Amino acid sequence: MSKPIEITDSNFEETVLRADKPVLVDFWAEWCGPCKMISPVVEELAKDYDGTAVIGKVDVDTNPGVSAKFGIRSIPTLLVFKNGEVVDKQVGAVNKSVLAKKLDAQLV
Repeated sequence: MSKPIEITDSNFEETVLRADKPVLVDFWAEWCGPCKMISPVVEELAKDYDGTAVIGKVDVDTNPGVSAKFGIRSIPTLLVFKNGEVVDKQVGAVNKSVLAKKLDAQLV
């Protein structure tokens, strides 16, 4: 069973920027209500896209470097990366289909 990868300041470059697949990164924090609402959606996407995309989560409290680099000011913020570049962004909790569409657009 696939789960979202824990992405940190130290593994971000290798896990996200050098990935050979699209990557969805969920910037979240333990104390954030909307982050908890979207967490099951991110877990489902990790299962649905196992092998075709990388799904990961960055705890903004323990990884301030990556969060600052991408200007994360409100959470949850979800960024979609392809070939090391941000190609899509979603701020706030949304339903699964919205995020799936963003990922699907990068799989073509």
